[in-house]
Parts: sequence; structure tokens; C-alpha cells
Amino acid sequence: MMLARFYIGLVKRLNQGAGILCGTLIVYMAAHILLEIVLRLFNTSTYVLNEFIGYAVATMTFMGLGFALERGGLIRVGLVINRLSPNAAMWLDLAISSAMLALFGWLSWYWGINVNRSYSRGITSESLADTPLWIPEGAVLLGLVLLCLTLSSRVLSLLVFRKTPIDLEPR
Repeated sequence: MMLARFYIGLVKRLNQGAGILCGTLIVYMAAHILLEIVLRLFNTSTYVLNEFIGYAVATMTFMGLGFALERGGLIRVGLVINRLSPNAAMWLDLAISSAMLALFGWLSWYWGINVNRSYSRGITSESLADTPLWIPEGAVLLGLVLLCLTLSSRVLSLLVFRKTPIDLEPR
């Protein structure tokens, strides 16, 4: 039980770190866009706005998935689950969380192969920045792995405590 609580707490702290990173990326994107506006007043540019903002959005999207799942922020269809008994709803949640863990685990594995391929081949973007693509791809991979950790923490919590991690927190 203590090990399960430790793991769930560790995943929660990792998700908090990812949430901070996502917030920082929003500030970065706003600053980069404002810089670009000012530079264009002087007929110049950073020439990488679209590329870097795209990388930041992809990173935020995938890094934020575990954070959103942990806090109940992902879209959830309550039409079925609200009609079930709490025990049946817990078992349905467990089945769906387990299936999603398997699916995203598989996706993470193959995305990791892609990141490794980009790194080993030295693949870069076709822009002026010549960005090594394993960097933004690796950020997406970290987000996918964090989602898998969050899903595994959810499955563990449902199996051991019969509650989701958010339901374990004192109110």
C-alpha cells in the first residue's frame, strides 16, 4: 500500500512538473510572437516562429495529457458511467484505463523507435534553424511516457484502493 501511494505521488509530482513546463511554454510562445511582431516593424524576423511555435504546441499537447487526465480534465462521456453503480463504474474505468495504457504504451514504443531513428540518422528540420528533429520528437515521447505513467498510476489506484488518484486526495 505504501509503495502504491509513493508511486502515485511520484507520478503526480511528475505531472506537476509537466504542468509547469506547459505554462512556461505558453509564456515562451507569447514572448516569441511579440518579438516577431516588433521585429516585423523593422522589416526583419526570427524566421523560425512557425517552426518553434509548432514544436511548443506539440510539446504542450502531449506533456499536458497526463496532467489533464490526473485532474479529470479530459473529455469524459458520463452518459453511461453515471447510470452505473459505483462498483461497476470503477470496473469500467479500470478496463478503459488498462486498454488506454496498452494503446499508448504501444504508441510510445513505436514513437521511441522514430525518435531513435531521427537521432541516429541526424535528421534535421528543413528550415533555417536546422533543428535536430529528435529534440521536439523526444519532447512528444516524454509526454507519451508521462501519460503511460499516469494511466498506470490510475490502474494501480483502481486495483489497490478502488478509487482514482484524484479521489484519494484529502478534501
